Amino acid sequence: MSEQKKPLPFVANFAAGAIAGVSEILTFYPLDVVKTRMQLSTEKSQGLFGSFKTIIREEGFGRLYRGLVPPLLLEAPKRAVKFAANDFWGKTYLGLSGEAKMNQQLSILTGCSAGATESFVVVPFELVKIRLQDKNSTYAGPMDVVRQIVKKEGVLGLYAGMESTFWRHLWWNGGYFGCIFQVRSMLPKAETSQGVLLNNFISGSVGGFVGTLVNTPFDVVKSRIQSVAKVPGVTPKYNWTYPALVTIFREEGPGALYKGFVPKVLRLAPGGGVLLLVVEFTLGMFRKALGPPYI
Repeated sequence: MSEQKKPLPFVANFAAGAIAGVSEILTFYPLDVVKTRMQLSTEKSQGLFGSFKTIIREEGFGRLYRGLVPPLLLEAPKRAVKFAANDFWGKTYLGLSGEAKMNQQLSILTGCSAGATESFVVVPFELVKIRLQDKNSTYAGPMDVVRQIVKKEGVLGLYAGMESTFWRHLWWNGGYFGCIFQVRSMLPKAETSQGVLLNNFISGSVGGFVGTLVNTPFDVVKSRIQSVAKVPGVTPKYNWTYPALVTIFREEGPGALYKGFVPKVLRLAPGGGVLLLVVEFTLGMFRKALGPPYI
């Protein structure tokens, strides 16, 4: 009987998540800008290509990369926390359940817990990114956003949208990791390393699509909440997640809850595949570099 591979140390999972996250964001960032613009608009959507053309025509090509610095700085710790938290919660739930290996129910529970953990890390970075991506943004750059928020709203102002971010990440991670487990079990067993990478890309892409499908309404609300600076004595129109979902549904119709879905799914479905592929490839490289008992 072959000896079971020893789990890689935390630093390896951290580094793999960081490398994968940076790779994904550099590839797909313009889609994120278009997604945010579509979500913030209360008017009829121009569609993906119409939004791209409008931004380039009116603001220049460079505007598609405005706000890149905060998510780029965030991607390493965010992705690292996501996969490290998934590893931690997975082992925890396996121990509590007494199961020998992960099943779909534990995968979903693990993904939701990892998403909740991740949300605490990402909020300030997401807030700065949204403020910079807004068409009406007049901020000079990321640090100007931080200075103005802290000056007007205090340090806790950097955590505007915390609750909606929590729900967005909980639903996305639950759908993503739960779907990955299911798809992997349905795919034919890979006999080669290339086959393993292909299976990871397919399951990651399907997981990204499903995660996007269930969490887009929460992402729309998060964008609306974070785009508007708080004014003392004035209750924001969008304040808490579920009341905001009802407001958007009532005023703009159910389709408004899926504004930005196309660029979001075009980014996160293949992005999820790229993410998982790079993570698995990087972890494989670490295993080879560390040698037994990790291989």
